[in-house]
Amino acid sequence: MPLTQPARLSAESRSAHIVRMWRALQPLQTVVSFMNTGAHPDDETSAMLAALAWRDGVDISYACSTRGEGGQNDIGTESGAALGVLRTSEMEAACDILGLRMYWLSETPEDTIFDFGFSKSGTETLSYWGRDRTLARFVHILRRERPDIICPTFLDVPGQHGHHRAMTEAAHKVMDLAADPDFPGSDLPPWQVKKLYLPAWSGAGQAYDDDLPPPLGTLVIPGKGLDPVTGWSFERIGQQSRACHATQAMGKWVAAGRERHFPLHLADTRVNGPDTKLGSGLALRLTDLKPCPHLEAAQMGCDAARAAFPDTAKMLAQLSAALAALRRGDAALTPAERAAFGHKLNRKEEQLAHAIHHAARAEVLGFTGADFVRPGGRVGVSIETRQGDVEALKVEPCLPDGWAAVAGELRVPEDAATSTPYPDTYLPGLPAAPCLEALITAHGVASSIRVPLSLPPVVLPARSATLTPSMAVLNTAGPKRRLSVAVSDIHPEGAEPALDMPDGWRSVRTDEGFDVTLPEALPEGAYTLRLTLDGQPAQSITRIAYPHVAPRALARPAETTLRAINVKLPGARIGYIGGGNDRVDHWLAAIGLDVTPLDDRDFETPSRLARFNTIVIGIFAIRFREGLAQAMPRIHDWVRKGGTLVTLYHRPWDAWDPDTTPPARLEIGQPSLRWRVTDQNADVTVLNDHEILHRPNQIGPDDWAGWHKERGLYFAKDWDAAYTPLLSMHDADEAPLEGALLSAEIGKGRHVHTSLILHHQMEQLTPGAFRLFANLVAPRDA
Repeated sequence: MPLTQPARLSAESRSAHIVRMWRALQPLQTVVSFMNTGAHPDDETSAMLAALAWRDGVDISYACSTRGEGGQNDIGTESGAALGVLRTSEMEAACDILGLRMYWLSETPEDTIFDFGFSKSGTETLSYWGRDRTLARFVHILRRERPDIICPTFLDVPGQHGHHRAMTEAAHKVMDLAADPDFPGSDLPPWQVKKLYLPAWSGAGQAYDDDLPPPLGTLVIPGKGLDPVTGWSFERIGQQSRACHATQAMGKWVAAGRERHFPLHLADTRVNGPDTKLGSGLALRLTDLKPCPHLEAAQMGCDAARAAFPDTAKMLAQLSAALAALRRGDAALTPAERAAFGHKLNRKEEQLAHAIHHAARAEVLGFTGADFVRPGGRVGVSIETRQGDVEALKVEPCLPDGWAAVAGELRVPEDAATSTPYPDTYLPGLPAAPCLEALITAHGVASSIRVPLSLPPVVLPARSATLTPSMAVLNTAGPKRRLSVAVSDIHPEGAEPALDMPDGWRSVRTDEGFDVTLPEALPEGAYTLRLTLDGQPAQSITRIAYPHVAPRALARPAETTLRAINVKLPGARIGYIGGGNDRVDHWLAAIGLDVTPLDDRDFETPSRLARFNTIVIGIFAIRFREGLAQAMPRIHDWVRKGGTLVTLYHRPWDAWDPDTTPPARLEIGQPSLRWRVTDQNADVTVLNDHEILHRPNQIGPDDWAGWHKERGLYFAKDWDAAYTPLLSMHDADEAPLEGALLSAEIGKGRHVHTSLILHHQMEQLTPGAFRLFANLVAPRDA
């Protein structure tokens, strides 16, 4: 929804003018540029980048391979491409705080470069992504941004995430490839990165445990100290940025005195001389690029403007003079000089224009009346300006091709393209259209900047509808052979929906959508129903809107995928306690099980628990369901009286106390890299011929086929003798892990703990996950 007036005030309160003005001055110190590289949104080294940009004025950027589609989601149920869209938007918000220029190797949700889940091998990762494509995208980004320095966040060592290792391996290769004029993967002019640094610290932690020690530090980026205007430490500035990664539960308070320095190791260089500072061997200032009186005057103006802070009148005069001198210096460049460092003068002109805008106290705001718009639609827009201390201020909409601004509206053409949910670039200070362009004249010098709209409208497809469900399962062991498909949000209004279905299927139009009748003899397998509107394929839209990010939308073909499976069901009365991060209750009910979601009163009251003979606790629920950790002793009593408790995987930090959360001691292993099986096709060995693997469904090799992403994670590390491990599995060249599925007889009842990613497999309609889950929830006395 459009920003309310209180929301506008709240946003303004977090962006004091003096801070913005101070920030705009910092890049005028230097022409050095530094690109951090990583594999996921949130891999950026935020505190170090904050120090480099906020204190030293270094032009910072980040090249990231994936959108984080395979990660966890601590705030919702988005997964896959939808999670990638959300994490892309979070990354952009994080960039705004740091002033970080953002580049993605992955260009679409269908890209081969995607977060396919955890990997332990860089070689495996590049085989999934495509080595040639990965290098081509990386080279293209380097040639576009043209950084002096690149620095991966992680080391290419065993014990580290394979995605991280792949990007670090690629960073070494692109040093030469980006400079090779014969490299076929990019049509941009070659660019020679001057230095490659590696982190001289370990990437070990809760997730990883680098097997090898980090390289020796050859220099240190100071990270301690405070920003002189805000009083914030660079660690805290970094954490303000990291807090935008809410899906990953990022953002922590760094107490005073806990700040760090950042040692770096020079791994490769193309410059001469000792490397004692980050800028050693590089052009540091405009005057180092070329002996030129105009560039010398420009640098003097930049320095004088910084020295004049916070005197805006003096700053504005010096900045205007600096910009005029810079342009004269740019006009005097030879073709060879322009190829070598013309981009640095272009960046400095952008930076000076923003500094002029803030020093002039000019104000340009654009508020939109809707978050989403269709081709041919209109969006109200209001523009507010304050001229400040300049001779002239002119503001015009900067619009995509075919758009028009008329009488307080943005008019979208009928053939407008759907907004991309995976933009390949995000440049703070240079927003993509639609936005506003402010033309400023100060001290006779004209400059322009782009100003983002409060919420740029997202263009939706011209023809769309919501098909519910998008994924469905039908248990052929039961009598049901019908499927209700609801159709809603039809656009354009009045369009006639129809379903394309497999042969032998029949549908009847209803007020809500369609009742679909399936053949009585329905073979197991996957089937697709596709929606058309007026005979044309329709799109389905997933709108993604959270308070901490700009809204986005993911458009996919409007279709329902149905998986027919055969699952025998136990006579279980299941109470489900979810943490909001899975839909296990939905999928268990879909195959015909009796499932009731429990509210807080249910698990806090023994008489309410007694209604059920099985309780399932979803992933992360101990952490996210208030009062659940305290209620576990009551649930333990319920188990001892004959109940079956099934707990899905939790991370050690999800309020899981190995001594008090389960009915008997059960410790979760960390770092997670050592306690997971990432190969979704890893062999599964049965350790104990337990009834869980036989009743009511016989679990066999076919049930382990067709898994997606991985087998499981956060495996149990250590457990009480009451628990029996049922399965063993491992990744290649690793020791077997036995903590994927444990069962303990507790009094008259049972506790089953599994680290298999069954919730994810059910979302992917993997048949074996439904059959195994039906066995897990079977009451002990059934």
